[in-house]
Order: sequence, then structure tokens, then C-alpha cells
Amino acid sequence: MSLDLQTIEKYVNNTNHIEADKVEASHLSQSKSYLKIIDIPYLLENTDTPISVNIVELIIKSNHIFNTIVVASRLHIIKISLKSDMEII
Repeated sequence: MSLDLQTIEKYVNNTNHIEADKVEASHLSQSKSYLKIIDIPYLLENTDTPISVNIVELIIKSNHIFNTIVVASRLHIIKISLKSDMEII
């Protein structure tokens, strides 16, 4: 995919009848989706430390399934209830 975009960009830059400085950077189409992760332990294993947004983002970025995902908005961690040890992201 990246090579195809580079080929298109080179063509646009080398074409005389197109003003390359007025052409936006090429990119693949994007879509926005909503992802809800449920049943995540609220505390880090064997600690009293709650899982933070930074930890969740690190896990998402290190997982090969999500390696092309761009988080568009801030993640929200919600504890299911006061007595629960689970959370929703």
C-alpha cells in the first residue's frame, strides 16, 4: 500500500499540469469506529494500582491486531460499580 501511494505521489510531483504544492498528502481512506472493551480487571495484577489510560494505550499499540489503529479521542475508563473489580474502556 505504501509503495502504491509513493508511486502516485511521484507521478503528481513529476506532472507539469498539476501544481504539486496545492495537492494534499496522499493517504488511504479512513473510517471512525467505536470500540468498547469490557471485563478488564480494574487493578493491575497483584497490586492495588488501578489500570490507567496510558497502560491501555500501550497495550493497544503493542498488539498486532491494532497496529494501524489511531486513537482519535481520549480513552475513558469506567469502573462498572463500586463493588466490582472490573471496568469498561
